[in-house]
Amino acid sequence: MEPYEWRTGRACVYKNYYHLVFVTKYRKSVFSNKSLERMKEVLEETCLQMKGELLEFNGEDNHVHLLVTIPPSTAVCHFVGKLKGKTAYILRKEFESELKTKLWGAHLWSPSYCSVTCGGAPLNIIKKYITDQNRPPSEKAVLISKRENRVNSPGGAKVQSRKRDL
Repeated sequence: MEPYEWRTGRACVYKNYYHLVFVTKYRKSVFSNKSLERMKEVLEETCLQMKGELLEFNGEDNHVHLLVTIPPSTAVCHFVGKLKGKTAYILRKEFESELKTKLWGAHLWSPSYCSVTCGGAPLNIIKKYITDQNRPPSEKAVLISKRENRVNSPGGAKVQSRKRDL
């Protein structure tokens, strides 16, 4: 049994999982358990709004880890931008007194992030699957096959023997 189901879009079926890591600005220790719980709520809501899903979440005082699924029509950078922007806005508003002593300016997150695709088969299995695909034959191979079929077919043998007689 697979841990996560296949997802469907209007014209596709997909299983796009990303492990995302967001780090606070200057790697400052700013999160408490309460702020991490609130962040999880905001992330779940935002993911659903963007037709994605937050599958797992956890964090420490200066960074968070997310396992999300994202539809193929959504760019990862846009998805991340929305998640970071909304969490920064909500947390700075709701936890202002805690954050203003640890961070300055309007930034909560470092501008960078880590994104790793995950799930599915290992790369060497996928490479082998791709290289083992049954490619269509070349035009030359098709012509040779057609000739062999004519010769080896019951009616084809007579045609072949008549040609030899001439």
